[in-house]
Amino acid sequence: MTSPFPREEYEERLGRLRAVMAGHRLDAVIVDTCEMLDYFTGFAISENRYRAAVIRPEGNPVMVVRRLDEQPFLNAAWFEDRRAFADVEDPVAVVAAVVGDAGRVGLDMHSYCMTVKRFGHLRALLPGTELVDLSDLLMPMRLRKSDAELEVMRAAAAIADEAMRRAIAAAVPGASSRRAASVASGAFVELGADFGRTGPITVGRGWNFMHGKLSGEPLVEGDVLHMELVPKVRGYCARLMRPAVMGEPSPELADAAAALVELQDRQIAAMVPGAEACVVDAIMREGAVRAGLRRDYVNNTGYTLGYYFEQAPRTSDFTRLFTADADWRLEAGMTFHMYASAEAGVAFSETVLVTDRGPERLTRTERRLFRCGEDAGRPS
Repeated sequence: MTSPFPREEYEERLGRLRAVMAGHRLDAVIVDTCEMLDYFTGFAISENRYRAAVIRPEGNPVMVVRRLDEQPFLNAAWFEDRRAFADVEDPVAVVAAVVGDAGRVGLDMHSYCMTVKRFGHLRALLPGTELVDLSDLLMPMRLRKSDAELEVMRAAAAIADEAMRRAIAAAVPGASSRRAASVASGAFVELGADFGRTGPITVGRGWNFMHGKLSGEPLVEGDVLHMELVPKVRGYCARLMRPAVMGEPSPELADAAAALVELQDRQIAAMVPGAEACVVDAIMREGAVRAGLRRDYVNNTGYTLGYYFEQAPRTSDFTRLFTADADWRLEAGMTFHMYASAEAGVAFSETVLVTDRGPERLTRTERRLFRCGEDAGRPS
């Protein structure tokens, strides 16, 4: 077995889950999202057929998995306990059989794998079992990162920095956003990322173009190339946004970029343990509107960062969001993608770790508006 982290890492996670189980008098927990499967087992796979782990107060989890995927499970997980099923079998029925006569069973009712129909089927198969909603408890268990998790996030951040340097340099006159993406993607693969999916790289105006598509159109004078790089190492992601302008930037663009960086620097500096998320958010949200960078600020200014499965239906983790009404507090070990954008067409973002010593930027690329084709230099 080649699980991503030592066995002790998973046992610590199970210990925290079992404390939750004891507090809710649970006989078992069903885990089925990719994020939580990886967190507790070291193994995650797409849901061509339903698959789940059943965790009890003692012993190893039991993985319910397609027989076709049995060997990948054994290669990745830190334990071997499983119930493998053929494609003609009903996987929900196999899960119910593993649950057996458990009286109270917890599950995530926000899970993208637990559809209404599937939940009804499971409940019918377990008529004597009380199904308990753990929606607000499971995902938050992942918020504080261990040293082992931070090690791979630092590796991902270093890849983001170098890939950004190469992509900016490749955006020479006559090149396109597609050219920049191909260079960044190649850097991901070369430098050890899980795969070459870069994240959004596009050209546009305003603040809400950033999730646009690639284009083969050559960059022309005045174009702003927006790059959001999202490399993953062992599934753990770092994220970095930088803008690069083709030719000489207009005074409006240059001023907006400088003002946005200054505001976000202040916001990141406020990210200390115990800080109220709404207060941290207000530095950017209210500051950008006051400075005339945005007429309004309707999106969040940051969100949870960590493990993402490449085929899950969501590409961002909103377990914690920086919004005007966010009533939670920051803790050491939390990691976030903090991002900011202005209507002039520039955006910046960083991967930020909250520590007892204050915030730490894991992404280190210089924070400024770049010129397309320049050598951005390596982070110090």
